[in-house]
Amino acid sequence: MGNTLLRVEHIDVYYGDFHALWDVSLEVEEALVVSIIGANGAGKSTLLNTISGVRKPSQGTVEFCGKRINGLMPYQAVVEGISMVPEGRRVFPRLTVLENLEIGSYTPKARKKKGEVLRKIYELFPVLEERRNQLSITLSGGEQQMLAIGRALMSGPKLILFDEISLGLAPLVIKHIYQRVKQINAEGITALLVEQDIQRSLKAAHKVYIMQSGKICLEGRPETLSQEEIRKAYFGL
Repeated sequence: MGNTLLRVEHIDVYYGDFHALWDVSLEVEEALVVSIIGANGAGKSTLLNTISGVRKPSQGTVEFCGKRINGLMPYQAVVEGISMVPEGRRVFPRLTVLENLEIGSYTPKARKKKGEVLRKIYELFPVLEERRNQLSITLSGGEQQMLAIGRALMSGPKLILFDEISLGLAPLVIKHIYQRVKQINAEGITALLVEQDIQRSLKAAHKVYIMQSGKICLEGRPETLSQEEIRKAYFGL
């Protein structure tokens, strides 16, 4: 077993009076891909937003590299080494591809390595170099997803949070994106991946957590979980 990079312990999260996460705990080891699977509304995105500092837990702790981070703002989490590829991509439509990427390197540490990291991103996604001077609004959905991943990489993260990266994309594009996620992970970057697509998540991950109604209801390595266990956990049967 590797070193624990991220540890979430017994967190509860509310939206007003709505109890969104219930006593959620998980661990993410260095250099692994960990998938969080669940139906729409299971609490997956809320969990990522809590890890990244967008939401604050009412109780429990989030630790990263042994340091408690659940009091940090999102930009401070980026400085610590966490970046996020948000659901829906959320690129800046009136900025060029290059300008979008450069926004990801705003921390002092990232600025020092901006040129080097940019070259790696262009190797990973050659289309971004070809279209570097185009406005991002002119890109296809798949290209915008590549741009969102590239922007997250520009900060030099230890951990990337991927939120529904296959949403609304064609199957061939999804396959290409997942190949690049594996390549990113092979270079030592840890990935926490949120998906509704069960089979794709199982195939990509070293470890899986299944959420249902704001709770973790099943966890394990994909090869140790039966299809029946997964089905029951996913649908709450």
